[in-house]
Amino acid sequence: ADLATLPSTDLIVQACGDAHIANFGGYRSPESHLVFDLNDFDETSRAPWEWDVKRLVASVAVCGRTRGFGEDWCAQAARLTARSYRHAMASFADQGALEVWRTYIDVASVLDALADEVSKADRRRVAADLARAFSKTNIRAFEKLVTQKDGAASMVYDPPEIVPLEKFLSPSNVHHVRRALKRLLANYLTSLSPAYRQLLGNYELIGIAQKVVGVGSVGTRCWVAVFTGTQVADPLVIQVKEAAPSVLERFCGISRYASHGERVVQGQRLMQATSDPLLGWGGALDEQGHHRDYYARQLWSWKMSVDLDAASADELEIYGQLCGWTLARAHARSGDRGAIAGYLGKSDKFDNALARFALAYADQNEADYEQFLKRLGKV
Repeated sequence: ADLATLPSTDLIVQACGDAHIANFGGYRSPESHLVFDLNDFDETSRAPWEWDVKRLVASVAVCGRTRGFGEDWCAQAARLTARSYRHAMASFADQGALEVWRTYIDVASVLDALADEVSKADRRRVAADLARAFSKTNIRAFEKLVTQKDGAASMVYDPPEIVPLEKFLSPSNVHHVRRALKRLLANYLTSLSPAYRQLLGNYELIGIAQKVVGVGSVGTRCWVAVFTGTQVADPLVIQVKEAAPSVLERFCGISRYASHGERVVQGQRLMQATSDPLLGWGGALDEQGHHRDYYARQLWSWKMSVDLDAASADELEIYGQLCGWTLARAHARSGDRGAIAGYLGKSDKFDNALARFALAYADQNEADYEQFLKRLGKV
């Protein structure tokens, strides 16, 4: 709502809509590389490229203030993030479309390149993050979600995070919702390529449970569906999340896709260098008979994120620059990269302007929070 009141170039891209620094991270590519990219697309839609960049630099400043790094650090980190976006877009403007689409950040290569620029403590922290990422697999997810009793597998009951259907619905509603979710999974299969439909034919469903996810998804429905191989023990866990209208649509027009699940998936495929091959969408009726849109993906696949509450100032500064490069690559895939690069130019005017915006919006963020506390009677 705030960004829509400000001037823009009217150069439209596939925008993330929520491109703050906590929504970037690592995950496993189909080729089993740990890649760094955007990882949240619930709000993705067509919108001005500036909106994503402003949200990113503002989040850098907010994070810096939260960590107590000081105004000079916040301004410099936001400036470097904007510069990284500008330099990357200039580079992509000189590349062919296929080359842009093939470009991605390999986490291992980045760490090798930065080995002499970060402290030993930072390297140890990153090594621990990598170890956690590589441990996040379907096997681990399966072990967390499934319990064995008398030789039979069933979903665990671990409220409030994991709650099987029969633990919160009446028997008649359990039957109705389970049937609707099975139809949803069947619809989801049709959104995949024929090869991956064939792949999933090697699995059978064990159970479905409701799963609590992030704060941003409170009030929406999220499920986990657990499968095992029909030939050998071969776990697979699919997360199914409800897809609501994008916040961007109010200002940029209704999505061109038939469902919000498809909007999320097609936007993710367009912005990410490489996506989960099991990413797809579907729809289902809820227990009141209302249609709901969903998208689905593997629950865990080497998921890696930076602990913004523990990372050093140097680590966060580098991280912001990686995010800036990544966002430029995402926009270059769907927008007029030459026009954007031409607008940004070769001077540091854009970098400085975005740094000023970041600090001003961090002020606005604090003022808004102050009002929030007053409404709660905390001030």
